[in-house]
Amino acid sequence: MYSHNMVGSNDIEASKKFYDATFAALGGKPAIVDDKGRLIYMHNGGLFLVGKPIDGEAATVGNGCTIGFAMEGPEQAKAWHDAGVANGGTSIEDPPGVREGGFGAMYLAYLRDPSGNKLCALHRIV
Repeated sequence: MYSHNMVGSNDIEASKKFYDATFAALGGKPAIVDDKGRLIYMHNGGLFLVGKPIDGEAATVGNGCTIGFAMEGPEQAKAWHDAGVANGGTSIEDPPGVREGGFGAMYLAYLRDPSGNKLCALHRIV
């Protein structure tokens, strides 16, 4: 069902620095930049894009929207979070750690990217 996700940015260079670092923490490669200036990340069969809105208006964040990234373990989630904070992201929600809920135990870490998009690193604890 899932094919890709794209977020808007008003500062592509700040976004590239942030996402290159966070995807590197997952073993991913730096962005491919297409002829329209969009950042394209491909990793583990997923596709994630960052670009200026096609309509020419300012990029804004979706209130209530969160993009989740699957992690191999708590260490990878922490590395992702730390890379994001060190490269222009903002730590949000509770500090990274284990949370218990209706879906069982999960290690979660939340960030906002330089444009304000809400991101989550998630590892389900078995």
